[in-house]
Amino acid sequence: MSPSQDRRQPVMADVAVRAGVSHQTVSRVLNGHPNVRAETRDRVLQAIQQLGYRRNMVARALVTRHTRTLGVVSFDTTLYGPASTVYGIERAARAAGYFVSMVSLRTIDRDGVRDALDYLAEQGVDGVVVVAPQRSAAQALTGMPTGVPVVAVEGGHAGDVSVVSVEQVQGARLATRHLLDLGHETVWHVAGPSDWLEAEGRMQGWRATLTAAGRPVPEPLPGDWSPRSGYLAGLRLAETPGVTAVFVANDQMALGTLRAFAERGVRVPEQISVVGFDDIPESEFFTPPLTTVRQDFGAVGRYSIEVLLRQMEAGPGWSHERHVVPPEFVARASTAVARS
Repeated sequence: MSPSQDRRQPVMADVAVRAGVSHQTVSRVLNGHPNVRAETRDRVLQAIQQLGYRRNMVARALVTRHTRTLGVVSFDTTLYGPASTVYGIERAARAAGYFVSMVSLRTIDRDGVRDALDYLAEQGVDGVVVVAPQRSAAQALTGMPTGVPVVAVEGGHAGDVSVVSVEQVQGARLATRHLLDLGHETVWHVAGPSDWLEAEGRMQGWRATLTAAGRPVPEPLPGDWSPRSGYLAGLRLAETPGVTAVFVANDQMALGTLRAFAERGVRVPEQISVVGFDDIPESEFFTPPLTTVRQDFGAVGRYSIEVLLRQMEAGPGWSHERHVVPPEFVARASTAVARS
């Protein structure tokens, strides 16, 4: 045997010879077929380990027409929400036995989404999850021929695809209702970017809760998810008479708001109560620990993959689904009963 033959990668036939079984039996073991005796399975697995055999996924895809790979299209994964969503999706995909091929877009528009879907289709992915928190992303998916099953995360009513999302409106209602129940006359709001569906849902829930309670609805202060924008909003709120409660659209902006209040000598929660949204890992270590609304990104990832796998199994005739994950209110030390 030549050195080049000696160095070649083992193939399934080598495993069959080492284990003393047929090629078909090795294939059954690799594909988890139930009709294989335990001792035979153990012998094949031992041979695989001894030889260092690795499956040829390209060859397998040619036979099964499946690559066991899912595509994920996302935007700005440095932000906590999208990054946590992508992580939840990847974990769920791996738990289901799939690899993930990622495309991260600098900007979300119809051309960018189409190019990303075309690229993933060329890679032979079995399905795609699009993290679509912006209105432009949801609009980009409407009416777009994809050729593969697609699920949108936080995609609003994304038209022709299934959607999995957190109930943003309900989360904002929980935050606002908590502050009203503490005796605050009204609740001010530091909003997220206007083109984000999550920011829109949180503002909608805040506004609806105040309106239903017959309370004044202050003009919301604009933010861009960053601590700096929350800081600038906090400086304005600290100088505004009558402010006793603030609902901030995410925890990172709430961090900036707390900093501004501290600099201006405004005590939280004695003078102003603050509620955030997301429950980032650091929020319980803010000064004071932040009352917030938790999003279950693990559940979002699991449901996204479950819906996508159902569509893949159903084939071209799949029906679109909409799955909503409930938020969870987390009470900490940044809110208190309003002073009379």
